[in-house]
Amino acid sequence: MDRTGRQPYVTGTSPYSVPPEDLTSLLGDEPAFRASQLREWLYTRPVLQASEMTNLPSSVREAIGDDLWPFEGEVDQSADIGRTRKWLFRTPDGAAIEAVLMGYPRRTTLCISSQVGCAMGCTFCATGQFGFDRHLEAGEMVAQVAYANAYLRRFPIDGCPARVTNVVYMGMGEPLANYRNVVPVLEVLISDYAYGLSRRRVTVSTSGIVPHIEKLGDDCNVSLAVSLHAPNDELRNRIVPINKLHPIDELL
Repeated sequence: MDRTGRQPYVTGTSPYSVPPEDLTSLLGDEPAFRASQLREWLYTRPVLQASEMTNLPSSVREAIGDDLWPFEGEVDQSADIGRTRKWLFRTPDGAAIEAVLMGYPRRTTLCISSQVGCAMGCTFCATGQFGFDRHLEAGEMVAQVAYANAYLRRFPIDGCPARVTNVVYMGMGEPLANYRNVVPVLEVLISDYAYGLSRRRVTVSTSGIVPHIEKLGDDCNVSLAVSLHAPNDELRNRIVPINKLHPIDELL
């Protein structure tokens, strides 16, 4: 307990690893309204450091501390006169994942990763040559979006929206192979309780896992991009191996 007699914030867990509607589970005996304040800092006005959450008690901010992000560090690169940022995030277990922010006059698009590595083995994809390590948890994907928004609040890109307006699953990994964790993230992205993005501004890119394409339409119905890359099965079998399981006719 802290000096007020209340149970403290639950440490060791990034708040992005908890659904936005369940944040009270992290806050111990803090008043219920603290969850709404925390949710605003995480999703509406995200910040790079917990110390910036000025209307939360210092004890809560200090407890969140290094647990704000499910990453232990990041490396960033800039291109296109600063309108493109690439981040390499390092997770506590040593895994590395990428996210890329691209600014345009009418939209700011974030490309996020869904896996560490990839098992699809597409010949044109550098990630596929690394092999598969593990799925990303939902909180690790949500945090990529939050980090980009927090970065934009502090370092806006001239001539571009100062918030992520579009999210595309075109980073590391095959998102439909991590279906169990991807769908809850999609729900957070389109929920008015969190990011409130239009369904047409959220795109899942797939190499062609047909059963999950159909399921995605029923479960979340966001935009879909298919990496076709070849007009016939003979060629596509060589460069997109999943085609041997789900050939072009089935995919279409």
